[in-house]
Amino acid sequence: MAHVAPYKKQLVEALATRCAQARVVGIANIHGIPAPQFQAIRKKLTGRATITVAKNNLLRLALLQASEKKPELVKLGDTIEGQTAVVTADINPFRLFKELEATKTRAPARGGEIAPEDLWVRGGETPFKPGPVVGELQKAGIPAAIERGKVVIRQDKLMVKAGQRIPRDVAQQLARLEIFPLVVGLDLRGAYEDGTVFRRDALAVDDTVVRGQIAQAWREALALALEIGYPTKETIRPLLAKAHAQALGLAVESEFPTKESIKFLLAKAYAQMLALVARVPGAADEDLRAMTG
Repeated sequence: MAHVAPYKKQLVEALATRCAQARVVGIANIHGIPAPQFQAIRKKLTGRATITVAKNNLLRLALLQASEKKPELVKLGDTIEGQTAVVTADINPFRLFKELEATKTRAPARGGEIAPEDLWVRGGETPFKPGPVVGELQKAGIPAAIERGKVVIRQDKLMVKAGQRIPRDVAQQLARLEIFPLVVGLDLRGAYEDGTVFRRDALAVDDTVVRGQIAQAWREALALALEIGYPTKETIRPLLAKAHAQALGLAVESEFPTKESIKFLLAKAYAQMLALVARVPGAADEDLRAMTG
């Protein structure tokens, strides 16, 4: 810290103190976020998270200083790259990730950006009146024409493939057509909580899918426990019910009379009697013959 200017030293110390005291510390990418939108994001997260922008070398120094109290915190320095902000919060990292993802919105391209997906212009009418706009659209490679006094796109056209750079003239016309290819917002690269650093791939899990997987695992575990007769708090009732049903079935099959099996044994004997009467009508009295038709 000997070669750090006084105001920078104060900033580093303030950041280090906040990181050491916060429940969760995150590193977010802020590249390409317009100032008005960035301020709106800050306001939206008020009370749940605090965002501070600083130079990367100062952020690394702050994390290093804060790691004296939280040793694993220094590993967050590996996620610092490009335009970065530190986020401190009292909500868990996964909730923080969702909060920051919710701040993302579509934005127009200026030209030179990498297309995150295939960029198409779809055929159909436009809101533009005939004029220079037709030539400008055509110059960018968009199949525009005038039909019945309206500017139309004659067919679908793939303008930029995913992974390619967006030409400036194409970007201008996409914006004119209200096609916004970029997703702008805070991108959480990593977060620290209670001695663990979570990377983006861990934070980006789909909780709906995970809950489904947990529920499926629970059902399969329950089925296995019931199959092998393993008693637990969850299985004991169905196991007892299964054992009762099996015992009752055995008692009926072996004709062993109990309080619960006697009614089944009597019903079984009655059915056998009727079957016998039906086969040998002459051996039965009039009432029995009437019962068997």
